[in-house]
Amino acid sequence: MGQDSSHEAPHLTLEQLSHAIAQRFAEKSYSPLELYCFKSVFRSLADTESGVRYWSESTLCRFLELPDALGVGPVVFQMASYLGAFPLPSQAPAILTQDALLKVVTILTERYGAVVKKKGRELWLREIYRSLAIYDRGIREGVQNKEKEKANKMPQGSALGSKTLGFAIDAPDEGDDEEGEEDDELVLAALDSMDAIEAFKHGEQSNVHHSIIPTDNFLKLVELLLLIAPIDAQQSLATLAPELSDERIEELRETANIILSSFGVEHHPGVTYRTFNTVISSCLPYLFNGLNPLFEHFLFAKDFDLSKHKSDPTSPAKEAHPVIPQPKAVAEPEPILRHPGEILNLTVLNQLSFFIPGNSLFRRLRPLYSGNTHGFSMGSFEKQVFNWRAPTILLVQGRLLHSTPSSTRERALQDMLPPKRHPNSISETSANQTLTYGAYVPTQWKHTGKSCFGDSSAILFQLSPTHDVFSTSAFSTDYIYFNKSPTHPTGLGLGSPIPTQSASHTSSHSVFRPSPVSLHLDDALEFGIFTHLSEGGGSFHPSKLPCRKGKDWQDRFEIESLEVWGCGGDEVAEAQRREWAWQEREAEARRRINLGTGDQELDRELLKMAGIISDSRSGGSM
Repeated sequence: MGQDSSHEAPHLTLEQLSHAIAQRFAEKSYSPLELYCFKSVFRSLADTESGVRYWSESTLCRFLELPDALGVGPVVFQMASYLGAFPLPSQAPAILTQDALLKVVTILTERYGAVVKKKGRELWLREIYRSLAIYDRGIREGVQNKEKEKANKMPQGSALGSKTLGFAIDAPDEGDDEEGEEDDELVLAALDSMDAIEAFKHGEQSNVHHSIIPTDNFLKLVELLLLIAPIDAQQSLATLAPELSDERIEELRETANIILSSFGVEHHPGVTYRTFNTVISSCLPYLFNGLNPLFEHFLFAKDFDLSKHKSDPTSPAKEAHPVIPQPKAVAEPEPILRHPGEILNLTVLNQLSFFIPGNSLFRRLRPLYSGNTHGFSMGSFEKQVFNWRAPTILLVQGRLLHSTPSSTRERALQDMLPPKRHPNSISETSANQTLTYGAYVPTQWKHTGKSCFGDSSAILFQLSPTHDVFSTSAFSTDYIYFNKSPTHPTGLGLGSPIPTQSASHTSSHSVFRPSPVSLHLDDALEFGIFTHLSEGGGSFHPSKLPCRKGKDWQDRFEIESLEVWGCGGDEVAEAQRREWAWQEREAEARRRINLGTGDQELDRELLKMAGIISDSRSGGSM
């Protein structure tokens, strides 16, 4: 490029323009050491054909250590082939040359911000969608004639060959969508940084509409994302899954199918952009975070000594290479999850990390309470959980109750609740009658008197059989309650006011009236009730999933497993242990008090004067 790039840019060939943008990314997004590592990695594994050095699909999959058992290699290679053509979509699929692969790494590690700053995350997700989408022939039927008319005017693709179904960017722009002006903002910003807007105006327009992500491809990618969610930038994927057993693969596939159900794939051949954007933004904001450290592997020296190139006789004599220090011995890392529970295992933990930041979860969760270990009682729950001075995650799993009560306990639950007016979220004839709900509780648990506790960072969610997340609303602050009053037991719950005592003198239980979006567990921790009313109006927003739009349901289920996990790591666990030890010492001291006067009333008066007991209670005070 000459001094006046604004005049020369329109005359650049597409190849020159692509190279110039790769150079801009290199200059703005990487340190010299990172660039040196990247180039060394590329050259060490590149194939050469007709004088062009490139990476094949097998090379990319082998370098990233993608498990063959997941069959995700072609999907990741498709993504790379599209992103390698950035910002010239007509050139996709691109041959993965050094420039193309650098653009792939820059986009998937989100380092493009130094060049493209406006609406970065939103537009990044759009590029991710485009890299996965195809132009569906079923949708395409209505525009076949227009496509044929425009086919000869479109720039030709690369030498990698054509496909039966093209990338989403092959679709003609119908110009009838309100989002059309924003579709190419990331591309425009990149080209604008090169003073090359004119090149874009001459045919480099793309379109996310009338396209879909095929369900099978998306399923394989989600399986991979579930596997790599906790990976670090310098961590080998093989260390996360040294051996993928059939059981683990089935577990990944089952959870991936649950996540895909959020996109309504049961009734559609794939995922459209509108659905993709809505579901990701509301329920899976961190779904693609694992791609960042995975592709940062290109920026670190691995098993070969990069410093040996300093004495390479083929290198220019004056070329200075950074010295790559030898990696230091690192202690064995702490397990991502120390002790799996009945509900929470490694795959479910990774599912949680798709909407709760992973730095709050990985290697930081501690088991606090399990109903099947500590007993299903409010007292056991309180003893195990209340002294944890950090956020917690509550998980509850159970089976749907039949509409007709089959036991005295179920009839008592039915008497406590208003008549059931809404259907279950799943059919009673469905093979899977197990539900998993949960909550992220941001504050320390405590007894509630007249008002609930918690704040607006609380999250109510469902993990199966559909993945869904319900964020807090500004309508109400009735976030969380815990009440085990002996006069009118209520239980614990999220999203509803504390249940009130029945006005009937003959009734000894509380009257529970669930809020529009709420979870309630009874005081015996035997039954759970999750209510969802699409009009909202409570402390949590209703579902934003397109497949659940306008739907009301109420799930009444028998609790089979109940767990609470503490976020915060060893320091919080140590504080909890100190609190337990202090309480035990205080209780023991009270048990051993013996003044030896022989007069019970005199002993009592002396204890009152010491402040150990008061007139209103016979026990000690903390």
